[in-house]
Amino acid sequence: MFESVGSLAAGPWIYAVVAVSVLLDVFLPVLPSGVLVITAGTAAAAGSGAATGRVPHEVPDILALILCAATASVLGDAVAYRLAWRGGERLDRAIARSRRLTTAQERLGDALARGGGALVVLARFAPAGRSVVSFCAGAAHRRARDFLPWSALAGLSWAAYSVALGYYGAQWLGATWLATGVSVAALFGAGAVAGFVMRRRPVS
Repeated sequence: MFESVGSLAAGPWIYAVVAVSVLLDVFLPVLPSGVLVITAGTAAAAGSGAATGRVPHEVPDILALILCAATASVLGDAVAYRLAWRGGERLDRAIARSRRLTTAQERLGDALARGGGALVVLARFAPAGRSVVSFCAGAAHRRARDFLPWSALAGLSWAAYSVALGYYGAQWLGATWLATGVSVAALFGAGAVAGFVMRRRPVS
């Protein structure tokens, strides 16, 4: 079954599906974009022969998948940031009513003011963290040059990690649903760790 999926992964449609899913999940965090990226990485490994132990010769496909997911992530962040920037008093009141959003906005502001954006990178892995950070940065009118470079690093880190999980999971465990399941569990594990770190200690 994964051999047929792997052959389809070579087509351009997979990049469009990944891009749309990753771009939109900043607004709909329930979208399984991470699972989709991992599955695409696993399918790409199956199609290239990586899962059978042969040295893959179509690495640019994997790089294209990483670039596609990272670019869509940054574009989604930028759209959310811009919408929140122009959100006006209604969005400000919504943030003020939420203790979580207020705290996130304050911590993000402090981190960016100190020239550190580790919080932005961590938030990309945490459940719904990307949405909170992007909207809070825009609502607080943080400068784009302080936020977007860290968003780019976060998107690239998340995309590379997710694709690598699928790709190397297929190498180690074979192109099976077990490999995909283990890779997805590793992605969720990273998200749990990122969420814990964000709650428990200040990020500089």
